[in-house]
Amino acid sequence: MTQHPEVTWEDIEAASRRIAPYAVRTPLLYAQALSRQVGTDVYLKCENLQRTGAFKVRGALNMVLALKEQPNPPRGVITASSGNHGQAVAYAASLVGLPCTVVVPETVVPVKERAIQSYGARVIRCGTMSSQRIERAEQLAREEGLAFVPPYDHPRVVAGQGTVGLEIAEDLPGVRTVFVPVGGGGLVSGVATALKMRILGVRVVGVEPELANDTYLSLQAGHPVDIGETKTIADGLRTNHPGHYTFPIVQKRVDAIALVPEDGIRNAVVRLLDSCKILVEPSGATSVAAVMAAAERGEALQGPVVCVLSGGNMELSMLAKWLG
Repeated sequence: MTQHPEVTWEDIEAASRRIAPYAVRTPLLYAQALSRQVGTDVYLKCENLQRTGAFKVRGALNMVLALKEQPNPPRGVITASSGNHGQAVAYAASLVGLPCTVVVPETVVPVKERAIQSYGARVIRCGTMSSQRIERAEQLAREEGLAFVPPYDHPRVVAGQGTVGLEIAEDLPGVRTVFVPVGGGGLVSGVATALKMRILGVRVVGVEPELANDTYLSLQAGHPVDIGETKTIADGLRTNHPGHYTFPIVQKRVDAIALVPEDGIRNAVVRLLDSCKILVEPSGATSVAAVMAAAERGEALQGPVVCVLSGGNMELSMLAKWLG
């Protein structure tokens, strides 16, 4: 396996400059009702308002644009995704005129599959586990001479996601605790890298569904653990093991992993819509679910607190069922 260098602050700054013409600098909004409930100031980093509806576009742009800058660009790109990363890569590829293929699970959320196709990408369904679709995408990359854009396990992807942390550090330098959803670890490792390099004493808490707790178990074991197929409603966090590149960064820079139940995730989605008027998909709402759970347990959170809302690509039929 290729050993990649560790992401630096300079890498994140370079990523910020590279993606600036195409990505949104998302707002950091004060959540008044949630702040009252928790007992400290809570802010929402709204990546649900990002291009393609999720933070994933940051890492995808950083890598695809860098590939296009090469003396001999690839003939096309391919990736594996539950949906949001696939949309991001398809969008980035469309900007630079590269053909794009996205391998998605058989259980892909329809709204995400349609969005991928809207950018002109070819969609291939494969299995239900992240490892299955990544293996298939890597196989097709070799067979068809395509460049594989990992969903999380690459320094250019991590540096791109780290621009979320860069913006938080610039917009709220007094932040004390940041909650970040965790799938393969690209977002949390990038955010933690940026924040730890700029804000002394900041605490970074990763958040996983109880039903997709691979990073939590891996940290306990001291090495990546595979948990097999996952069933959580947070489809963007259904990885069955953490990334080989991202996991050491998580070990080094993430202070804790909080686990949230399915009911807590649903309640957070509804709470964000009701009190904040923000539509956030289940994966993106896990950060708020963790903060709400801490408040219910009577835990004192060190604020100001930031919850990263990682995406907003919500299947409306699912939301309608929750709202009754």
